[in-house]
Amino acid sequence: MKRTKQMSESIRLGMLLAASGGFMDAYSYLVRDRVFANAQTGNILLFGVNLSEGNFGAAARYFFPVFFFAMGIAMAEIVHLKRTELLHWRQTAVLIEALILAAVAFLPLTMNPLANSLTSFACGIQVESFRKIRGNGIATTMCIGNLRSGTQSLCQFFSEKDREKLRDALLYYGIILCFVAGAVLGNFLIRGMGERAILCCSGFLLFVFFLMFVPETL
Repeated sequence: MKRTKQMSESIRLGMLLAASGGFMDAYSYLVRDRVFANAQTGNILLFGVNLSEGNFGAAARYFFPVFFFAMGIAMAEIVHLKRTELLHWRQTAVLIEALILAAVAFLPLTMNPLANSLTSFACGIQVESFRKIRGNGIATTMCIGNLRSGTQSLCQFFSEKDREKLRDALLYYGIILCFVAGAVLGNFLIRGMGERAILCCSGFLLFVFFLMFVPETL
């Protein structure tokens, strides 16, 4: 008999979410004043550098995405705690994320600080809601942890000859490639669609929302 497992931890959802993560970072960086949607370490660094140089306006530009990223994490946790029987709480979270990004598409470039804050808010929701793929702790909005875990698993495979470690390594590196693919696609679409390009990312997430109605079998 086939067993069902949680769709939110499936590889196909992880691939789509990683692609959306890369897309969001490319969009915020290329379209919205060189601010990162996901890479909050970079934003914190640039906040500190600008603060030390007295560039308070620029410092604020990097501070608010960090703050709203944290608020997105909090929102995801609230959705988790207040979950209902109507939808799985992760479906609710990804639906909120998709709607936020759709709204960002219609903000003019003069409202980039708000656009970046909302995009980071959506990223915070995603990073908190989807933290595992096939039981492995994997981030779909950033790569450094995946790179560390993938390299560690690969080294363990060569040391222990455990094929499960090789599969884990390939999963981590595959998610990184999906992130890169999302950034490439984002850059391509931005050239033709400008600030509206983020609508495509919103479409990815709506697809994830509906895909989560389909149980994955083992």
